[in-house]
Amino acid sequence: MRFMVVEHYLHGAAPVYARLRTGGRAVPDGVTFVDSWVDESLDRCWQVMEAPDRESLDAWTRAWSDLVDFEITAVVPTDEAARRALG
Repeated sequence: MRFMVVEHYLHGAAPVYARLRTGGRAVPDGVTFVDSWVDESLDRCWQVMEAPDRESLDAWTRAWSDLVDFEITAVVPTDEAARRALG
């Protein structure tokens, strides 16, 4: 499954990037980082992650919860959304 993860930085971007530099993303086995984008003000990050299920992201979000507030939504590709919508 793919998930859109919106990260809201609690103390700015600097602590997040400092930890990322020293410890990496710290994603558990079975979770894969796909890509990310950050707003120009460096307050929020949008990430696409792949994981078997939503619960697989829990260890990752706990490891970053002191620096980031997470909003996570399961997403499907546009062609699949159209197929579901149109039957």
